[in-house]
This record gives sequence, C-alpha cells and structure tokens, in this order.
Amino acid sequence: MEESALKLALHEAGYVAEAGLVTTLWFAQALERPVLLEGDAGVGKSAVGGAMARVLGRRLVRLQCYEGLDLPQAVYEWNYGRQLLAIRLHEQDRSGISEHDLFSQEYLLERPLLAAMASDAPVVLLIDEIDRADEAFEAFLLEALADFQITIPEIGTIRARHRPLVVLTSNATRELSDALRRRCLYHYLDYPSPEREIAIVRTTLPDAESRLVEEGVEFVQRLRREDLQKTPGIAETLDWIRALHHLKLKALPEDPESILRTLSCLLKTRDDRFQMSAEHVRRLADGRDTGVAVSSA
Repeated sequence: MEESALKLALHEAGYVAEAGLVTTLWFAQALERPVLLEGDAGVGKSAVGGAMARVLGRRLVRLQCYEGLDLPQAVYEWNYGRQLLAIRLHEQDRSGISEHDLFSQEYLLERPLLAAMASDAPVVLLIDEIDRADEAFEAFLLEALADFQITIPEIGTIRARHRPLVVLTSNATRELSDALRRRCLYHYLDYPSPEREIAIVRTTLPDAESRLVEEGVEFVQRLRREDLQKTPGIAETLDWIRALHHLKLKALPEDPESILRTLSCLLKTRDDRFQMSAEHVRRLADGRDTGVAVSSA
C-alpha cells in the first residue's frame, strides 16, 4: 500500500492522520518495525492501533499496561483449574496423567503477547501506555520484540507465525529506556491543529451542524491554553459536540451560563470546573467568529 493510499484508508477507517504519522506508519509496515507513539493523554494514540487494524483487515490484540503488570497477565499462564480437574478425573478412572500431559498447550491460557505471536493470521498488537509498566517488564518486552518469539519452559519456544504490526503508546509518565526507543520507530503525537480537529469531528459526527463543529472546536482550542489540571483531549471534544448536537443546537449558545452547564464533557477535575466561571466562559467564547481559519477539508 502506497503512503498516499494509507492516508486515505486511515481517513475511511475514521482516523484523520497528520502527514508525519502516516509516513511513520508506512515505514513500520515496510520495515516491519514497532512504532512508539508518545504524547499527552487524549491526543488519539491508542486509536491508531484500532485504525490500522481496520485498514489492514487484521484482528486488534491489545495489552493495557499498568504498574505491577507481570508475565502471567501479559504473556501466558496455566489453567490450573482445568489441570486440577484433569488430575481428579484420571484418579477416578485409575488412569495416570503425566506432567508432560498437564503442561501442554491444551492447558495454556494465551494472554495478549502470546496471542499475537501464536495467531494463525497477522494481527495488530497495541501495547498501550507502556510507560505505566515497570522496567523489568520493559526488558522482557525488548527481548520478545527482538526476535518475535516467546519461550515457555514446559513447551519450548513459540515463534511468531506472522510478524504483528506493533504499536506502543506512552504518556511519558516515566522515561523509557534507550534500548526500547532504538528498537522502535518514533512519532510524537501532539494535540491536533484546529483544521485537523474540525476534520476529525466532521468525520466522526457528520450530522452535526458545520457552525457548531467549527465554534466548538475553536472553543476547545482556546480552553487548552488555560491553566488546567487535565487538558481536554480529542475524545472530550467529540463528547461535547455530540452532546450539543443532541440538544439540537446549530451553534454554541450565546448565553455563557448555558455553555457552562455543558462543560462536564470537557472539564474532569474539581479545580478545573470551579475555576471556570460564566465570565471566563464568555471570554473564551468571545473570539469564536474571529479565531482560527476554518478548513473545508
């Protein structure tokens, strides 16, 4: 698939990608290299994995990382319940069962990493928020991504039948190792430009009025420049404009109090909500007709 075709396919899959991201994803396919997407929460990093799965017609396998993530939760574990049941059944009919029989693939529970390696068809492997996992798990992941294989002591080495397209995301809550960064292609995903965010909203909410979309996006763009504890991301923009559309609005209300009542979609902490007065909202909304230029793309 050519780079231009990939950009169009992503758009048709519901993801409006910037040119730099499209190039990085195209390289990831051509070079069969993992891609590391870094950026603030809410800029659309995780959605890239799902969009690429739709574009390529592959199953999406997702590993959500968190503090304390270990191998049984990420790679595999044994189905101890079934193993115990098998032992008891063989005791009842007085037939023996060997340790080799108990530790076979029949009793193996595949977690995301092993599922991606053992899949009969190519998949997209999304390793979400790798920065939340600890350094020990990151070291294991490096080894797995180096040769795309996993060793299970009781069975042996399982090599990937088809090399998955690997997308890692990071919110930069901790510094990742140089070794992991060297292993991956890298792209920093920032908050979208006004033109791109308008295109994203129009793609996702085609029934919303154009003026509502444009004014809503311009308001959120200004809101992101405020001193907030949690900056609203693209998902919050979509939620807010979807809610305004459900209220049958064709543009932002003129009354700032009416806007203020809807900000539960955008402001997600107590401090952010209580610093936002009607006068503050009026100031943010005042420039909506003279703000950023709107693209018709």
